[in-house]
Amino acid sequence: MTTAKSLYRHLVFLCSLLCVSIAHGNWPEFRGPIGAGHVTGATSAESVRLPLHWSETENVTWKTAIPYRGWSTPVVTDGQIWLTTATLEGHDFFVICVDAASGKIRLNKKLFHCDDPEPLGNDMNGYASPSPVIETGRVYVHFGSYGTACLDTTDGNVLWQRTDLPCRHYRGPGSSPILFDDLLILTMDGVDVQYLVALDKATGRTVWKTDRTADYDDLDADGKPRDEGDLRKAYSTPLIVDVNGTKHMLTVGAKAIYGYDPTDGRELWKIPTRGFSGAARPVYGKGVAYMISGFGRTELLAVRVDGSGAVTEDTVLWRTSSSMPRTPSPVLVDDLLFTISDTGTATCLEAATGKRIWRDHVRGHYAASLLYNDGHIYCFNQDGKATVFKAARRYEPVATNVLDGGFMASPAVAGRALILRTKTHLYRIENAR
Repeated sequence: MTTAKSLYRHLVFLCSLLCVSIAHGNWPEFRGPIGAGHVTGATSAESVRLPLHWSETENVTWKTAIPYRGWSTPVVTDGQIWLTTATLEGHDFFVICVDAASGKIRLNKKLFHCDDPEPLGNDMNGYASPSPVIETGRVYVHFGSYGTACLDTTDGNVLWQRTDLPCRHYRGPGSSPILFDDLLILTMDGVDVQYLVALDKATGRTVWKTDRTADYDDLDADGKPRDEGDLRKAYSTPLIVDVNGTKHMLTVGAKAIYGYDPTDGRELWKIPTRGFSGAARPVYGKGVAYMISGFGRTELLAVRVDGSGAVTEDTVLWRTSSSMPRTPSPVLVDDLLFTISDTGTATCLEAATGKRIWRDHVRGHYAASLLYNDGHIYCFNQDGKATVFKAARRYEPVATNVLDGGFMASPAVAGRALILRTKTHLYRIENAR
């Protein structure tokens, strides 16, 4: 009888978890379920309609102050929201869990300490910019070389951690971790070393490590050595895609964009660029990777990837440098590619050819990546303004919304609610019923 009761309670618990997961939706990593900034329903046929209008007094379910500072995107699963933060000087690093329904902070845990963090030099980045990645029962948080940890989401206990992965981030870490099969893959593009490393997600042990192979030219135009700085750095997060049955990991480094085999870290292809400090995550569709080089010479490249490994300059279908972003990631919607530049120029391109369909000025400075939902593009600027326009062949603004604090973190979604992190607070935004 006791065994039967225990089994019944266990089944009820599992069912409640499933119901919570369905009700709240999942946003498991930076840029969502497929890493491309698209909001999807529980099934391919289900349409999710997020709010188009909000303010400090409209459609705010809750607002929660987040201590210290962090630009990491929140991740959502099983009714929990996880995000990271760090002290302004970079001495202490924290993970926070917020209840998705109430906005109450359920866990605020210090994970790492650094006596002598490297100064950032500007306010564009911080010490808690990499977004967590989450799956049922486990959340993985990453602060670059300052530390990486896996926590149990039921009790917040640390299951494993690493503090021995070297990298001088110079202006702080930025690349978010990703999960692939049983691997947690980290990107470490610093001023001293540049590599990717895959850890066993169950134990944290290193499975493979691959150094970047870009040709870093350390001489200036006069043939003199350059001062160390940003020219070898990158902040971009990889995207894993299926190319004719072969997995490719698309990733932006300094001076090159790459494709890797995520199972073993083997470099499949590389195309040199003149960019550095790239932060935008690639997007992919119909066999074409769309990748942004970063600062320096900012270019968006459309690269045909056929799975053979023979990717060269000849497979670059088109490239453009006109008003392209260096930080915000784009969105690909059917045959259209939408971008927002760091200085507020919105552009719609024909994905197949790179032909510009329209361009308009949305105003403001942008770091957060674009979000697509139900025929609309959402963009969030550093002053707290969010502009919504139609994902269409002409610029049609729909709404302008303002919250206090300003946006550096990219948006997340929980079911039919926006989870928005400003510089000071976390919000749940949803249509009033």
